Amino acid sequence: MGTPLGDFIRAKRDRIQPESLGVPDHGRRRSPGLRRSDLATRAGISVEYLTRLEQGRDRNPSVAVVNALADALSLDPSERTHLRYLTKITGGECTAHPRPEPPRREVRPAVRETLRLLEPGIAVLTNRLGDVLARTSGYELLMDGGGLLDADTPNLTRYVFTDPRARTFFADWDDVADEQAFDLWLGPSVENTEWLTAELAPTAGPEFTRRLNRHLVPARGVLRIDHPSGHALRLLRETLELPSDAQQLVVLLPADDATAQALDRLRRRTPGRLRAIS
Repeated sequence: MGTPLGDFIRAKRDRIQPESLGVPDHGRRRSPGLRRSDLATRAGISVEYLTRLEQGRDRNPSVAVVNALADALSLDPSERTHLRYLTKITGGECTAHPRPEPPRREVRPAVRETLRLLEPGIAVLTNRLGDVLARTSGYELLMDGGGLLDADTPNLTRYVFTDPRARTFFADWDDVADEQAFDLWLGPSVENTEWLTAELAPTAGPEFTRRLNRHLVPARGVLRIDHPSGHALRLLRETLELPSDAQQLVVLLPADDATAQALDRLRRRTPGRLRAIS
């Protein structure tokens, strides 16, 4: 049985073109990407040991081995952080509780006040599993008609993978889906992530499970929205991490003049109030 660490190493190796690393072409390969032997050579470890790591038969590589693999795979900073996190999970530093509890939904008063000060801008507070905990009236205007806020307890991850409206609302649905699946690895605890994936996977299907298991660190570029009002919006995202709460505050800003003008037209509606979900 594989492990998150082994899955990531294998998935990253499969995506690498050998010539991009200056590895000579040895002829036809049985699978795409970098050969296991080439990666082992670059990392200074044996093929047998790399095979055990990828197959989950070795779960506790040393820091030196992890760093060597990161160098050999030419990982960027985000991918290196993810590799270290998966190493902790695989090695048992993050242990799963036998009866997982739902994630926390409390919003601190100071965070709630921060959102109030951002009115009438577009901002939303979520936890790592995608639960929408609080939002500004600007966020409500942005999401109006999209379907996310129709639920009593909106969850962005569930919306992206199970609501067909999300595929037309997000112009780059594939990129957004990659982001939501990847963020589950950054959940406040392994058990909380399992709590959602056990509920979500049966309804989200292979589009979800395939993304969750390939460990592709998303680029998080401009967010493009095809708003039901007819406006094509391009938004920049600024994220404030709240690690002690396992939450994040995301502020959305217009990426161009056309989007700014479209948002002004949307704001001419009667402004709403800050909404917090407990």
